[in-house]
Amino acid sequence: MIKFVNNFIFNFKPIKKPILTKKLIETIVYSWKKKLTKFSLSLTLGKSTNSVIINDNLVIFEGFCEKITINDLLNIRCKDDDILVVVNSSIRRLAFFNDNKYYKLKLVEENTAPTLEISGIHMHRISGITPWQDTLIKIRLAKIQPGCKVLDVCTGLGYTAIASVLRGANKVVSIEKDPNVLRIARYNPWSWELANEKITILLGDATEVIKYLDDNEFDRIIHDPPHIALAGELYSLSFYKELYRVLKRGGILFHYTGRPGHTRGLDVAKGVAQRLNKVGFLARIIRKHLAVVAIKP
Repeated sequence: MIKFVNNFIFNFKPIKKPILTKKLIETIVYSWKKKLTKFSLSLTLGKSTNSVIINDNLVIFEGFCEKITINDLLNIRCKDDDILVVVNSSIRRLAFFNDNKYYKLKLVEENTAPTLEISGIHMHRISGITPWQDTLIKIRLAKIQPGCKVLDVCTGLGYTAIASVLRGANKVVSIEKDPNVLRIARYNPWSWELANEKITILLGDATEVIKYLDDNEFDRIIHDPPHIALAGELYSLSFYKELYRVLKRGGILFHYTGRPGHTRGLDVAKGVAQRLNKVGFLARIIRKHLAVVAIKP
């Protein structure tokens, strides 16, 4: 089956350019007004510290080829949650329309992992929690351990795949359907570690790609699908049968559910747990973290 899986492989190549936010722009302009010529801040959303040099009206980002002028910064208009990238001496927002959807890399807090917003829907929990903190909870509940082989359904910005490797996973196979998501992830410093020999990204519909994966192949599965109204097939009995098939006995499935429709009395987590149990899992609802955790006995 491996030769068929290879047809889906996506070669993730980070685009490493200076990243700016409204606050960073204000800091650089303030430093220029105070006639500072060199200072440090993070141009990678907190992943590293970088030096900024101001030579007259020219702003130079050490470690990067890009340069801009103070006028470029003075003329840019942005929102508090915008994330901007400097490319070829110009500044642009990491946001775009494509396929009738609006994709935006959205700042949650300074110097931490951003979230992805698609047509107004956040791909991570951000109320009282950062996307990276949310990711670490998922990894803990999935009990990722050194040496594990992990199936990560719905790559998104890649945080669960990256965190799995950091936790000791020996191999992560991550499936993403939307190439626009990976396009924006290439600019996100918190996604750059997807370029790791231990991580394989498969670009395709998970309901189809999973058919090419072997029985009992994975020790752990992290299933973090979009809202059920947007991707109902990823909550279906037929897909859960495939998840059961590729997971080893004794393996653990973490399934994020969110709380869609709870104000109308809907209980998505309960339905998920019932369907998982029906295909053979032993599932329990973790209400605190809006998830279901299941074991293949």
